[in-house]
Amino acid sequence: MFSRAYRAVITLPPLLWVAAFLLIPYALLFCYSFWSVSPDQVIVHSWSLDNYRELFRVDVYLQTLFRSMWIAARVTIFALLLGYPLAYFLSFHAGKRKDLLYQLVIIPLWVSYLVRAYAWKTILGSDGVLNTLLQYVHLTKHPLEFLLYSPFAVVLTLTHIYTPFTFLPIYASLEHIPRNLVEASHDLGASPFQTFWRVIFPLSIPGVLAGATFAFVLSLGDFLAPLLLGGPSGIMISNIVVSLFGAAYNWPLGAAISLCMLVLVIALLFLSENLEKKWSFR
Repeated sequence: MFSRAYRAVITLPPLLWVAAFLLIPYALLFCYSFWSVSPDQVIVHSWSLDNYRELFRVDVYLQTLFRSMWIAARVTIFALLLGYPLAYFLSFHAGKRKDLLYQLVIIPLWVSYLVRAYAWKTILGSDGVLNTLLQYVHLTKHPLEFLLYSPFAVVLTLTHIYTPFTFLPIYASLEHIPRNLVEASHDLGASPFQTFWRVIFPLSIPGVLAGATFAFVLSLGDFLAPLLLGGPSGIMISNIVVSLFGAAYNWPLGAAISLCMLVLVIALLFLSENLEKKWSFR
């Protein structure tokens, strides 16, 4: 329908955009990961695997990576536990209030990330809303120190921030389930629980996988929430990367860690895509 010249004109700008702002930076990151830094803080363009050896030799990097994955996994679990029931209620039981409730769920996405993070810092602080309330009702005599600057604060904040990202694909998946299948299940004598477990949940698994992938990947790469609320025990791998590219001026090691995270995320995305194709409804 379209000439070759027209197709070239249409496709060339986005390809150039992707190459300039995605492929070339990744290529530079790949090159930097094999270079080194001299004692006088000069990047030496000598190719070696020293940065990758240091990544796997120094315990702090692996420990922080595993801690980041554990925090991201907990955020994913809590986001699914909150997002799925909410999406199910809106899809099957909200009725005329569906659009209003849907807007209320996505309204937090309109608020700045920093505003939400600082709000939790205000709530969880020693003189914050939660500690003040607990002392007012005489449940505690002193502020609870573990509420802030801890992995608990990071998980709570990231769950609040990324639950809408988990909710949206689950809700879309539930909305695409043919209602005649649900009605047929009821007509055949299945209970509401049996209908959910045998019909609705299997058909919504692609949305669950997509939402879980969103929550895990976004949480794994987050560095602002751990910086603001994590403290020493809540630091994640992205904070180390920021430090290496900033104050430490060790760009090669930061690039090596970034590439390892990139490979991990790509592997997770491929796994999620294959599982979604397996469970998708046709």
